[in-house]
Amino acid sequence: MPPAIRVRMSARAIDEPHRASSPLELLFDLTFVVAVAAATAQLAHDVADGHGLARLVLFLQVFFAIWWAWMNFTWFASSYDTDDVPYRLLTMVQMGGVLVLAAGVPAAAVHSDFRAVTIGYLIMRIALVAQWVRAGVEDAAGRRTALRYAVGITVMQAGWVLRLVLAETGALPSPAALPFFAVLVVLELAVPLWAERTRPTTWHPHHIAERYGLFTIILLGESVLAATRGVEGALEAARTSTPLVVMAVSGLVLLFALWWLYFLTPAGEGLGDRRHRSYLWGYGHYGLFAALAALGAGLEVAAEQTGHDVKASPLAICYAVAIPTAVFLVLLGVVHAPIADKPVPRPVAALGCAVVILLLPLAAAQAGVPAVVAAIAAACVVLTVLSVGAGGGGE
Repeated sequence: MPPAIRVRMSARAIDEPHRASSPLELLFDLTFVVAVAAATAQLAHDVADGHGLARLVLFLQVFFAIWWAWMNFTWFASSYDTDDVPYRLLTMVQMGGVLVLAAGVPAAAVHSDFRAVTIGYLIMRIALVAQWVRAGVEDAAGRRTALRYAVGITVMQAGWVLRLVLAETGALPSPAALPFFAVLVVLELAVPLWAERTRPTTWHPHHIAERYGLFTIILLGESVLAATRGVEGALEAARTSTPLVVMAVSGLVLLFALWWLYFLTPAGEGLGDRRHRSYLWGYGHYGLFAALAALGAGLEVAAEQTGHDVKASPLAICYAVAIPTAVFLVLLGVVHAPIADKPVPRPVAALGCAVVILLLPLAAAQAGVPAVVAAIAAACVVLTVLSVGAGGGGE
């Protein structure tokens, strides 16, 4: 069925039956595959060169830009997706902005050059503000909220452009760059809180849960891709070896276990019952998503080192896998706790598993990287089995 030429934009029903991600939303998500892949590949390069820790802050800054761009679109679409021609065209403009952002990821991650990222954001947010203005004009009930979003996003974008101008002209000293970035991040996160004080938007809980689940799958897929790049690098330097096979299998098992654990808690029902806690759940996913992206980089280097030497030590490589995995497990319990009566896995069990995982790299010098990664995967499998046995389900 062809899209309508134009539909009056009004808030969609909170309890709309059978609400699922649209083909346009799925296409929009694909633009982020490019951005995440670029960020993960750069972090893997930094880890292999022994600069992973030094470059971590830059990675987290770049990933925030990617994640927040996705968030802006996702929550608006859950409340106001009309799927008419103007909506589709403005979404296409946003996709173009994301691709410009993705093209700027390497420069931002290596040289702190956020020019392309800022320009991508500007393109994307011109379209996003237009969407919010349209919602404000056509939806009388949600007008104040929509216009607050439009104003807040516009002011914040001006802040990012100002930061770029100050950096380019040398008016922003290097020591002040990170604090300036942090202040803008806090203000960005405050815009939804301020805008929705007048009247909350009508986002659909099951739709939002599905959208977050799909982005989780995208990040897991990126980790598979990154690990595959590592295997390819190892194969270019040597033939198939036992350590390489162990790494490949262990990486797949680890990612499969994390996928299983994430989907054990039905988030849609919890979001529907506790809408006022959606900020804790939604914002908390930044850490979950960043951990998955960083894990992909760690797995890539761990696979690559089985074929040829890298500058990073076995201890550093193992921690590049262990730390993101541990962070993911801990945050999984923290994020789901506000919306679930009994989050699965239980936070105590997840924390215990995370502690074990963080201790395993200490054996890297004696056991080797593949053995440590296999042990990390085994620990996650045990946690998965215990969580399923405790009554974990899925949506």
